[in-house]
Order: sequence, then C-alpha cells, then structure tokens
Amino acid sequence: MELRIEGMTCGGCAQSVTKAIQSVDPDARIETNPAARTVRVETTATSAALQRVLEEAGYPATTN
Repeated sequence: MELRIEGMTCGGCAQSVTKAIQSVDPDARIETNPAARTVRVETTATSAALQRVLEEAGYPATTN
C-alpha cells in the first residue's frame, strides 16, 4: 500500500515513520520517499492500524 504523509519532510522523519510502522509489523517492507512525502509498505497490518500508529507518532497519513 502507499501512504501520503505531509509531515514527513526529512530523513529523520522517515526514520520515525519506519519505526512506527515496524511497531505494528516488524517484518514490514518499507520504502520511504521524504521528497514526495510518500511511503510504500508491504505488510500484513491493515491500513487503519498503520494510520493509527502513524497518527500517534505525529505523522498523520492518508492512503494514496
């Protein structure tokens, strides 16, 4: 799935986003693109679960 995260603007943000996603699914495959403010995730977690954990981390996300 692909998520858009307006608040992800740098590498540090991308690391925080990655850690948040891994807290839900440690085996998730994650590809962040801070310049485009997008994240591609291959995961068994639901979109709702990812959006909830990202919101809690301060990076609200929408699905693309």
